[in-house]
Amino acid sequence: PGGRLARALSASPALADLATELLRTDGTMNDLSADEAACVVGYMGLVVYPAGAIVFREGEASRTSYLLLILDGEVSVETADPGGGSEVAISVLGPGNVIGEMGLLDGSPRSASCFASSPLQAAGLTRQGLERLIEENPRVGAKLLMGLCRRIADRLRGLNEQLQIYAHLNSSLQQQLQSSSRSGRQF
Repeated sequence: PGGRLARALSASPALADLATELLRTDGTMNDLSADEAACVVGYMGLVVYPAGAIVFREGEASRTSYLLLILDGEVSVETADPGGGSEVAISVLGPGNVIGEMGLLDGSPRSASCFASSPLQAAGLTRQGLERLIEENPRVGAKLLMGLCRRIADRLRGLNEQLQIYAHLNSSLQQQLQSSSRSGRQF
């Protein structure tokens, strides 16, 4: 991971317990039992970032095969302004949120930029860690992968809903433009 890898997460029992608890929240991997979440945490490392640090850079093609579970602090998720301007904030995420799961799964370039809005502590899971988890604990690895896939599917469904709204707005605007051009009005 791009931050400073402080140590194995299991070296800090309080942070390992926090990560285990956060992995089981609604927005994360709530299908994992406490023991299964603790098993996953055993493959994670503690990663720290100072406030203002770049956690992920949109389009970055190297250092993509890991995800982060936010333990403490906040991350601002931003994307490039299509008009060529600066970054546009999408959301601010705090403890319990997972970022970077698509990169973990496919190693593709990052789809958004993430910046540490405050000092950040996160639990990082690399692809190597995931592969070890799957090899050593296949049932837990499968449940983790299913949870990650469900998160991505939920986001895709949300994006589809947004696209349907945009399509409806576009259709309405086209109808208004056609109606005004027939009546001779111009905008």
